Amino acid sequence: MKTYEQTHPWLKFAVDLTRARPQLWLALGEAQSKCAHVAGTPLAPELAKELHAVYLAKGLMATTAIEGNTLSEEQVRQRVEGNLKLPSSLEYQGREIDNVLAAVNLVGKQVLETGESDIRVGDLYEFNRLVLEGLALEDGAVPGEIPTFNVTVGRYRGAPRQDCAYLLERLCAWLNSDTFAPTPGNEVVYAIVKSVLAHLYFAWIHPFGDGNGRTARLLEFKILLAAGVPSASAHLLSNHYNATRARYYRELDLASRSGGDVLPFLEYAVTGFVEALRTQIEQIRQQQWRDSWTNFVHDFFRDEPAKSARRQRDLLLDLSDQPAPVPRGKLLGISARVATSYAGLSDRTLARDLLELTENDLVELSPDGYVARRSLILAFLPKRVG
Repeated sequence: MKTYEQTHPWLKFAVDLTRARPQLWLALGEAQSKCAHVAGTPLAPELAKELHAVYLAKGLMATTAIEGNTLSEEQVRQRVEGNLKLPSSLEYQGREIDNVLAAVNLVGKQVLETGESDIRVGDLYEFNRLVLEGLALEDGAVPGEIPTFNVTVGRYRGAPRQDCAYLLERLCAWLNSDTFAPTPGNEVVYAIVKSVLAHLYFAWIHPFGDGNGRTARLLEFKILLAAGVPSASAHLLSNHYNATRARYYRELDLASRSGGDVLPFLEYAVTGFVEALRTQIEQIRQQQWRDSWTNFVHDFFRDEPAKSARRQRDLLLDLSDQPAPVPRGKLLGISARVATSYAGLSDRTLARDLLELTENDLVELSPDGYVARRSLILAFLPKRVG
């Protein structure tokens, strides 16, 4: 008998999904559908690039923030782009971001370039080495090595050191087994379950002297990416854990104290993943709405060669970008393009343009100012109740 079987009997390497509540199955189905939605939505090159950059920064921030890194999402993005200078006292936090980025890029290369999907024990050691490289660590902690001393987080003690190498071997064998072999068309559902359980079991084993959380989230990321989850969406579980940090640790604790009942943690993780996917899709929808509106406006003025038409078009498009109604007296300051268009013209010209835009139902005057009627685009959606 291995020591862990007495100290950590919840490490069973088994899951019984027949006891799962309907909420979990519904969430898994929605998650698969929404991942397909994100993956199958054509985006303009600049939007696709921006979406990737935003969610990469969110994922890097979340992965490190849950371990105590205090850099903001904007600072993380600047670091990724090479534009963030930090004082020497905070440079280690920048290095933490650099390390996780290097590991994420390694995973991307493994999966997207070679099609690799199996989880190898060597991956786990390499992920940990990468996330800890060049950082000041607790005495005795060595990147990518299992220490001889016991590792604890809060009141939780990791598995016995002498069993950790064996447990990592067994974890990888389990993850690569037929237990997680998907039925055709359900690759993402199986991958979500597999990734969350991989994260949970790695956190339970807690093999390394430091960086176990970051390593677990990289393992999760690789599994999702290998199953076809879009890269921007594959970071969302890390974001969820960070945003609900107190509950995350509570669910981890409850899962072990229950004797290894993984279903509550699985439901917590998948529910958060779905909610994050909904937000992501809404952001994509808003951008598509904006692009459709821009095309609509250009089509509306396409056959109008007069300077007034071009001026009205530019005013309408730049007004569309304003987050709130714009009072008449501030309209010429909404953009450099609008200011240039009306330079040297009388106030009556602006009044005449606003009247024409209003009569064409492209602009409306609210109590707080002028608003572009982007809602016109919604008339082209399929009819439905509600």
